[in-house]
Amino acid sequence: MARRRFQDPKPERVGNHWYLRIYQDMGAAGARKRQRIKLAPASMPEREARKIAAEMLRPLNQGLITVGSAVNFAQYVSTTYIPTELPLLARTTQNSYQGIIAKYLEPRFDSFCLRDLTPLTLQRYFSGLAGDRVAYPSILKIRDAPSSILRSAVRYGFLVQNPMDGLQMPPDKRARRPKPYISPEQFNNVVEFMPEPYATMVYVAIWTGVRVSELLALRWRCIHADSITIEERFCRGDWSVPKTQASAATIGVDSGVIARIQRLKTLTVNVRAGYGRRQYKVVKSSGPDDLVFQSVKDGKPMSDGNILKRFIKPAAQSMGLRFVNWRCLRTSHATWLVQAGADPKSVQGQMRHSRIATTMDIYAQIVPAAQRRALEKLSEFAKGSARNFVPLVSQ
Repeated sequence: MARRRFQDPKPERVGNHWYLRIYQDMGAAGARKRQRIKLAPASMPEREARKIAAEMLRPLNQGLITVGSAVNFAQYVSTTYIPTELPLLARTTQNSYQGIIAKYLEPRFDSFCLRDLTPLTLQRYFSGLAGDRVAYPSILKIRDAPSSILRSAVRYGFLVQNPMDGLQMPPDKRARRPKPYISPEQFNNVVEFMPEPYATMVYVAIWTGVRVSELLALRWRCIHADSITIEERFCRGDWSVPKTQASAATIGVDSGVIARIQRLKTLTVNVRAGYGRRQYKVVKSSGPDDLVFQSVKDGKPMSDGNILKRFIKPAAQSMGLRFVNWRCLRTSHATWLVQAGADPKSVQGQMRHSRIATTMDIYAQIVPAAQRRALEKLSEFAKGSARNFVPLVSQ
């Protein structure tokens, strides 16, 4: 890499403009080329032109623009980011980022150098997405991909600062909707329409509040007399540790939930095979390291998407519920805890959230019945205060 030199050329007035001749990095190998850059109209005084030149030269002389910043964006993504950084992410995140790169980023920034991705260029791009009627959730997902790419470019010395820092996303103009939840009565009806072991999976999910990835990764050593230990998670072929440090914990569980889990060892199910039916054990093996919830045919880890599509959705839709999914079950658990009068810190501990604001603002939904009880208590308080009111007697 060529050594950076201090540059302080004087502006030149040629024709109708002021120009500046400087050396710029033209490639990752460190090659430099002298270029003439247009500064300002010739009508501008020389003193003002020199001020503009000083502002342009400052990042070059301070090393804020590196040699690596001349690398083409598409080249950096294909040769550095994808083989080096992308494998460190979760499998679902990898698939999402690769789709965003191919559909949104490469068509727009394929010919850009990394140094050309300025905050202004990126802000214009994201502001334009709203005009193209891209949905707000999609804009947020698109934002995450270039942020990860440019953050890695800073880490590996291609850039000095991530130009995505401080960018503003278009406002979310969608109507505010509470997170969906189901009542205990609706839950009981849904479970009745589901076969085993999927009914027990839903039962455990809503009575414990565990995430579906943690549910699929439960092993028999994690099932205790009155509690469950969360050690790992499984999501579509990807094994990993729980989502946060607070998520790896042991939570209290009702004895009825434990009994229903243990009941799986005694169950068999009939599966249609052509014109006949085959009988399978729900639990093929129950050793300490074996999974609690195993695929019916071969005992392998289950697919959350298949369970949702084939069993949960049909059962919920038969009850007229079109919003039930795995997230809805977790939200319902927190909502039930709040309705039952549990204190916020206990709810946070059961949900295994790092921050209590996450528990109360996102998961514990305000329900009309709870609001009515609060208004009734307020009315009783006001009436009691009125009865005890003693007016002042003027003297």
